[in-house]
Amino acid sequence: MQHSADGQPDGTATVEFPRPGFLASVFRDLGADPGPDGAEVAEDGGGLPGPGADIPSDPEEAVAAHARAAALTHHRTLTVQAEHDRLADLLRRAALPVSAMDFESQLRRYEPRPYLADGPETGGEAEPRWEDFAPAEPPVADPDGAPARRLLDSGYQRELAGARLAHQRALREWRTRRAEAVSPAADESRRAHEAAEEARARAVREYNESLEECRRAYRLAEPAAVESLLERALAAAETATQDLPAPCRAVFRPLTRTAVLDLDLPPLDLVPSLSGYRLAPDGDILPVPRPPADRATDYLRLVARLALRALQAADAVDTDEILAGVVLNGWLREPGAAEPLCLVSVDADRDALARTRLLPPATPYEERDDEGVYADAEQDEALVRLRQLGAAVTPDPYARTGVQPAARASAAVPAAPDLSANEFAQLVRDLLTRGGLAEWSVRLRGPAGLVATAEGVPGSALPGRWVVWASRGAEPVTAAEITTLAEAVEEESAERGLRLTTGRFGEEALDLTADEGHRHIHLIDGEGVRELARTHLGLPFAAGR
Repeated sequence: MQHSADGQPDGTATVEFPRPGFLASVFRDLGADPGPDGAEVAEDGGGLPGPGADIPSDPEEAVAAHARAAALTHHRTLTVQAEHDRLADLLRRAALPVSAMDFESQLRRYEPRPYLADGPETGGEAEPRWEDFAPAEPPVADPDGAPARRLLDSGYQRELAGARLAHQRALREWRTRRAEAVSPAADESRRAHEAAEEARARAVREYNESLEECRRAYRLAEPAAVESLLERALAAAETATQDLPAPCRAVFRPLTRTAVLDLDLPPLDLVPSLSGYRLAPDGDILPVPRPPADRATDYLRLVARLALRALQAADAVDTDEILAGVVLNGWLREPGAAEPLCLVSVDADRDALARTRLLPPATPYEERDDEGVYADAEQDEALVRLRQLGAAVTPDPYARTGVQPAARASAAVPAAPDLSANEFAQLVRDLLTRGGLAEWSVRLRGPAGLVATAEGVPGSALPGRWVVWASRGAEPVTAAEITTLAEAVEEESAERGLRLTTGRFGEEALDLTADEGHRHIHLIDGEGVRELARTHLGLPFAAGR
């Protein structure tokens, strides 16, 4: 109570605060800046609690509330950091080398197991040995004497005869016990063990024979055998990240000898959206969001590693070089979405896969002051290698921005629009190479077609040097394109030109090739392409739709 000048209480109360040094030490331990009177200085210059907050009547209670809020903020930040650490660990494990899953590695070997039901064959007792019964020879009285004199010693001979009788008795008893041990129950147990071993050996033999049959079918490029081997290899590649489901399915197209892989991508919320939490001046706990570009980059880094791992698994298992190329599409499947969204698509031929080191070296993701545990997208090695393969990658997965799949494996009989650019180029090359055009050299290639030069084998149906222009599309080929091809033939010093399309030719184009100046230009339409596929490849092909 306060007192007046005359010493009487005036009715007003005085609150005694703890000394400033005590509050300053508490706020300093909590990481706050104490004000001049020991209270935390807020951003607006006020102390704790800030404007608009409930002011506790007890300063100790204010300190305790702030401490609880700081501890909760720290706990939530640690939870976010654990999510970042898990992502860094997934990035590391997704880049681990893939074990080869070829046919040799899948062979099983039979190793017989010994029968140990009732001990060793002798019942656990060794056969009595004569060395254990033979008496010691008599001491030598005369070292220069003959050995025969020692053997004629009567005492030694008695000991020797007794030892022989004991050894023979022990040997008879051992044989009797051994014969008695072979009971009908023991015989039945041994026969069951032998039958089980025969069944194990037969199962291993039958499995290896079926595997060898699959190998023969694989070498014949039968779709079921190729797809089975690919999916085994893809499943084995997922063992390093079993806590991250990313199944991958394979479809093999014999027409182009290309495997189309459909990879299911992880959910977008796998990448943390926050950097942590902070304590506001008014005591509220506020989340600290990450920049959207950083979160998108981290997700794409994980996608790049999963895609490269699948490509490496398919390339490593194809020891007989059945595949001419691989198409990989990464799909984001979200609950409630009508259709999956393609976020990455790769169209790589065998040569491109052989030239590219598919997985980056396993380097530790150490925290750095300037960049944290994550590198920029331009510096991430997995993304760089994926783009070196000509991959189409979404710029922002969180904006649901998709890319066009390089190819789809939906129809049993593929059509021209279903093929990727590499597949179409490979198909045209196979058809014309078997028709007599060798020394194939591609000059231009794109999604719509290709331009190439080739040398016809002398004496074949297509002799001399050719310029080939192949395209796929629904629009008819125009006369202007025929004129352009004729100019290219002249520039390349070739003898003939071939205009191939999976569609049809316009009337003006057909009339132009009938002229004397353009008779060296040959035409193949969609029906001709289908006929060539049946003749040279023995496979159906739907040229257009």
